[in-house]
Amino acid sequence: MFKEFQTFIAKGNVMDLAVGVIIGGAFGLIVTSLTNDIIMPIIGVIFGGLDFSNYFLPLSGSVTATTLDAAKEQGAVLAYGNFLTVVLNFLILAWIIFLMVKGVNKMRAEAEERMFKKEEEEKAAEPEAPAADIALLTEIRDLLAKQKA
Repeated sequence: MFKEFQTFIAKGNVMDLAVGVIIGGAFGLIVTSLTNDIIMPIIGVIFGGLDFSNYFLPLSGSVTATTLDAAKEQGAVLAYGNFLTVVLNFLILAWIIFLMVKGVNKMRAEAEERMFKKEEEEKAAEPEAPAADIALLTEIRDLLAKQKA
């Protein structure tokens, strides 16, 4: 059973998937940092110093805090600012993945086009039989046909 497991793990697809998950996780952290540390502060400045991370609605009357962390300690809150940040993270990540897939598809199409052109050039480079050879072979064929008749 161990050998079978070892064979399964050693397959290329499993390793590619593992690498993809690890890189995807790291990329997710980069997007989260980009959103939280760069984009959201700029949006906050544009909209008058708004900090989306502290936008919440208290769900109980005992919540009087002005920051999300403090409010969570006092009771239940609806943290819609945090949700907006996560949605923005998703949109940025989806946009980047879209651009990457679009770029890869363009590169594949260009590579296929180059291969097609190369095949066409190779076909065109093949020497054609000269017209004199064709005429001579036609004469021989006709003479042989007359001899049989």
